Amino acid sequence: MTKGSELKLAMFDLDGTLFDTNKANYLSYKEACNGFCDVSEDFFYEHCMGKNYKTFLPLLGVEDKENIELIHKRKSDNYKSFFSFIRPNFSLLKIAELFKKNGIKIAIITTASRSNTSALLKFFDYDDFFDLVVTQEMTDKTKPFPDGYLYAMKYFHCTPDESIIFEDSDVGLQAALKTQTAVYKIVRF
Repeated sequence: MTKGSELKLAMFDLDGTLFDTNKANYLSYKEACNGFCDVSEDFFYEHCMGKNYKTFLPLLGVEDKENIELIHKRKSDNYKSFFSFIRPNFSLLKIAELFKKNGIKIAIITTASRSNTSALLKFFDYDDFFDLVVTQEMTDKTKPFPDGYLYAMKYFHCTPDESIIFEDSDVGLQAALKTQTAVYKIVRF
């Protein structure tokens, strides 16, 4: 932010930033990939977390587009059964609450699907908390492209100087930095 600019928008990544969803995502994809490929936990965390399923499923040897969509549907269908493994980042959620109380719009920008994001937020009772939730279906390109962040800034008529971003993954940070917005890296919680 430049001197004299007023903060109007705070944008948050979902997976790994607001919620530690690693274990739930891994277990859900491991079950969904059954019969197609095997995925180790280490490989999943290193090469798949924070990336769009269309990007990482080919890394697991699944290249047929119909199979990729089938696996993603299976993952979406069983994801809710692993919500008990998700840990909220209560400190960052409290910061988001303070922003909101002070009239600053708060938005989630995620590569996750609308259905999975909605289910997660509802499970943790945050379904009506955010002013905007941008999911993979809402932009042509997902992270590492900045489209989700740019969408939110346009939606709220904000400039990069009036916005901040909270991210955790290298892919997300690449997207965030392309916006010329102040970016805060979440290392772990």
